[in-house]
Amino acid sequence: MQSAPPDNAVTYKLVVVGDGGVGKSALTIQFFQKMFVEDYDPTIEDSYIQHVEVDRQVCVLDVLDTAGQEEFSALREQYMRKGDGFLIVYSVIDPNSCKNIRQFYNQILRVKDRKFYPMVLVANKIDLVHLRRISEEEGRELAAELKIPYIETSAKVPPKNVDVAFHELVRVIRQQMQTQNPIKRKRKKRRNTNRCSLM
Repeated sequence: MQSAPPDNAVTYKLVVVGDGGVGKSALTIQFFQKMFVEDYDPTIEDSYIQHVEVDRQVCVLDVLDTAGQEEFSALREQYMRKGDGFLIVYSVIDPNSCKNIRQFYNQILRVKDRKFYPMVLVANKIDLVHLRRISEEEGRELAAELKIPYIETSAKVPPKNVDVAFHELVRVIRQQMQTQNPIKRKRKKRRNTNRCSLM
């Protein structure tokens, strides 16, 4: 059992988005439970919470694994409003899922009403080498165009870069928080859920 995180541990709400079948649930379950789930059962919405250490700072990750299916697209804006950062996932064996990355990216910026927001582009299923249709170079070009980090992953055992992807997103969130408000305001927000504090 994990020990309780320190009182001042910051909570980050991370949201995993992407088309159906790209492996969002497999990545999330591999990160939290250290196991690979073979059976594909379409997710509507699953939430996982765990405290982790990223660059020697303990934080709480509240991760939302979302539905990729088009019929759940109405839910997208709701969960996009809640997220502090996003893993945008596509499958390297599914060119269509890569084409749709811009749609997720633009929707997040629109919902957040921002020009930039913490995101990481995740190219998943790199273990399926013989079926690969999207090269690493193409993935890196897309990430460079969107100005977000790029990570290649596999949730299969042994997993590749799964922890790296989630940790990198925490780093991106921390960097943006520092550039926007150098004074640590995030801790207050956690204790005071009402956003407006009475002084």
